[in-house]
Amino acid sequence: MTPGQGVLAIWNGMEEGHDAEFVRWHVHEHIPERLTVPGFLRARRYAAVDGQPAYFNFYETETPDVLFSETYLSRLNDPTEWTRRVVPHFTDFSRTPCRVVASTGHGVAGFVLALRLDCDADMALSVATALIRSQNLSAVHLLERCGEAVLETAESAMRGKKDETSRAILLAEGPMAEPLKAAVDAILTSPEGDTPPVTATGLYRLDFMMQSSVEEDHPN
Repeated sequence: MTPGQGVLAIWNGMEEGHDAEFVRWHVHEHIPERLTVPGFLRARRYAAVDGQPAYFNFYETETPDVLFSETYLSRLNDPTEWTRRVVPHFTDFSRTPCRVVASTGHGVAGFVLALRLDCDADMALSVATALIRSQNLSAVHLLERCGEAVLETAESAMRGKKDETSRAILLAEGPMAEPLKAAVDAILTSPEGDTPPVTATGLYRLDFMMQSSVEEDHPN
């Protein structure tokens, strides 16, 4: 289960030749810095196994309001020098602040199948419920966009184009890639029930995860 009620879901690729610098920046500066913002609990980065773009990142927060807090917005409007070197090389950038509609399961698995949806979360509830029954999954999270999805900040200006966003996101976690993918595919292609409109699908492998010191000191 997610430790809080908010999630910031981000997808991005990198221009050729800039992946190594992105990973160093993300691990050694960006994620640790974001986790000092009050209300940020945990950060994960995934690398694509099957799908685009190359990276899927998300931050779990106490509430969705954290993603619009004065402290967080001040960070977005005061990027570090390293951030100014890395962010202009982002490609295929998508950013969605979310509220957690449903989250069940346990642990953090090595793979996640991420579905970006063009519908309200309610339309995906039946799929999420069906996924929960599969023994090839360890956790399922249903997220819905909240607040102002596209923020005009110093960081967003460096990306050179308007951020993409999703109305809802469905995440299925599992310890084995192929059984996870097969379980989700079977439910999405089942003749029973309505299938939500999926705009993008990607299978991702867990690359890095870090908790805030507050979350480490006070686990749920």
